Amino acid sequence: MLIHPWDASQDDTEWQHWLAAHDFGQLAVNGPSGEPPFVQPLHFAYDPEHGEAITHLARPNPLLPALEAAPQVVLSVVDDYVYVPGPWQADPDGPPEHGVPTSFYAAVQLRCTAHLVDDPAEKATLLNRQVGHFQPEGGSSTVTAGEAPYGRLLSGIRVVRLEVTGVRAKFKYAGKRSPEIQDRIAERLVERGGPRDGVAREHLVRRRREG
Repeated sequence: MLIHPWDASQDDTEWQHWLAAHDFGQLAVNGPSGEPPFVQPLHFAYDPEHGEAITHLARPNPLLPALEAAPQVVLSVVDDYVYVPGPWQADPDGPPEHGVPTSFYAAVQLRCTAHLVDDPAEKATLLNRQVGHFQPEGGSSTVTAGEAPYGRLLSGIRVVRLEVTGVRAKFKYAGKRSPEIQDRIAERLVERGGPRDGVAREHLVRRRREG
């Protein structure tokens, strides 16, 4: 992922705050020699305190032998994306039709070392941590090895602990554009009012204010 200086995360807090609210991504794992990578969409629980993300996969998943063969992986998350028409970015002194269309988006890529967990008690602990992230209000039974209702299901999954070894974060929201063009884009996003236009505008305004 290309990251220009004006699109880079301002600090670790920015991408960590964003990632805390975006816990569904794609896990990319090297495939067999001569084959493309395996890519698995999945929910995960990122734990900044331990520097890891927790997820799990069904035992038949082809990613599991691939992870054993090559545990260096990338967990990729992309959201808050919008299409920006060319005229919105046009130079104030030039014709609108000469403006360059682009995409705005936020993206975080976690480079990780994958650790597969098979011990039933450890799996139960990690699964409870993952469920606790998504269901802080509770409502589901605690996972306990050897006990109903979930104990018998533990053998059918493998927990994946993704140890984070590097982070690449990008917030592409007109960072290199002049204040006049940024103002125009912000106004157009409000006028269009698409599904992600509001949050894209928030990123643009916030990064301009904090930059």
